[in-house]
Amino acid sequence: MLMILQSAGPRRLLGIVVVGVVLAMAVGCGGSSQTSYTQPVSSLVPSFTSALQTNGSLLITLIDPTSGASIYYTTDGTTPTLSSTRYVAPFLLTASGTVNAIGVSGSTQSSVASWSFTVIPSLVPVIAATAQQGGAQLISMSDPTPGGTIYYTTDGTAPTISSTQYLAPFLLTSTTTVNAKGVSGTVVSPVATQIFTLNIASGTLVWADEFTNTTSANVQPNAAVWAYDTGATGYGNSELQDYCAWGSTLSPCTASTQNSYVGTDGYLHIVAAQPSPGVYTSARIRTQGQFSFQYGRLEARMQIPEGQGLWPAFWLMGNNFATVGWPICGELDVMEHVNAPLPDYVLGSAHVLNYHSSHNYYSSTSLGAGFHVYGMIWKPGVVQMYVDSTNNIYAQYDQATVVASGGTWPFDSGNAAFIFLNLSVGGTLPGNPNGTALFPSQLLVDWVRLYTN
Repeated sequence: MLMILQSAGPRRLLGIVVVGVVLAMAVGCGGSSQTSYTQPVSSLVPSFTSALQTNGSLLITLIDPTSGASIYYTTDGTTPTLSSTRYVAPFLLTASGTVNAIGVSGSTQSSVASWSFTVIPSLVPVIAATAQQGGAQLISMSDPTPGGTIYYTTDGTAPTISSTQYLAPFLLTSTTTVNAKGVSGTVVSPVATQIFTLNIASGTLVWADEFTNTTSANVQPNAAVWAYDTGATGYGNSELQDYCAWGSTLSPCTASTQNSYVGTDGYLHIVAAQPSPGVYTSARIRTQGQFSFQYGRLEARMQIPEGQGLWPAFWLMGNNFATVGWPICGELDVMEHVNAPLPDYVLGSAHVLNYHSSHNYYSSTSLGAGFHVYGMIWKPGVVQMYVDSTNNIYAQYDQATVVASGGTWPFDSGNAAFIFLNLSVGGTLPGNPNGTALFPSQLLVDWVRLYTN
């Protein structure tokens, strides 16, 4: 995409007032398109036409109305002379600059005609794909213009500024046409299109973190997948813990006591500790900005901790959390564990604008006594949660019911979601520790896996 801004203002040349055209812009999305123009001239003063090229450069043609006249020009802002470059053919302008030109016929020389251009490089997004398990593709996009915004669709329609904003790589598991355009201010790029032909069978494993560690020491969770929330803001639930990143030494976090690590046992450990009375540390990791998906069967095999005030969770939020906030982005809780007198239970929940609902899965024995699989099936118009088996679905949310209840349904909008794993302490849901919970306590995660529906 190219924007050309000509320096404004009438100019008196050889006694003739020349009025310049001040703006030419190529605009997508059905906007007006003016890709060339001619400045009125008289005498020997050169004029020009300009035309946008497919590579984003500008083709400049200089014109002199006097037959047999010669044109000399510069592109560095200096005043042209008879020693400057003589114009013989159209030339490309690929960067911002000023074109100065004079017309010469015999001993007669015109005043200098001058045109300044600001060139904005192409906004057309670059779409890239990285192969994943089972033939899936992780799609990422980049914009060559700093500060540009990318909007995209995956249903074959042309994107607009009302389409999904690109915020993170997202997974494709079926044949999809990705259309994208870049926007910077009022400038909109042409559409970039890429078709991904994928024939992946239902039930195929397409992404996973197995938390493998072949070293003899604890290691950081994969930094290419997992980022950290940090600090002690209460997170909207009056929680008590400070969340600590890997290697943080910001008090009360310490590098010697990691709150999240992949152990030599091949498990992800998320550890809640109590370094001093009333002070708690823990970890919350997320794939935000690095991995997201829409639709599929998501599972994690975990052993959850027991004790009043401990609150482990496995959940998702829409990528547009960064732009529209919660709950507009939508939240899906695959598993939240709330300690209570037996029978023990976990929650599967959906939170959207004007609708918040949870369903409970009860166990007659302690869920923390061993490992269990906590899963979610996400299909267009419906989300289901289960424990240990897809035959054991205990929570279901569907678009018709949620919308009929006054809520929104952001889960089919084309906006992919990212994953959280965390262990919080205290807060509105479980209540605060009362001395029965042991510290340190930990959430153990064997693996997280995503399958096609």
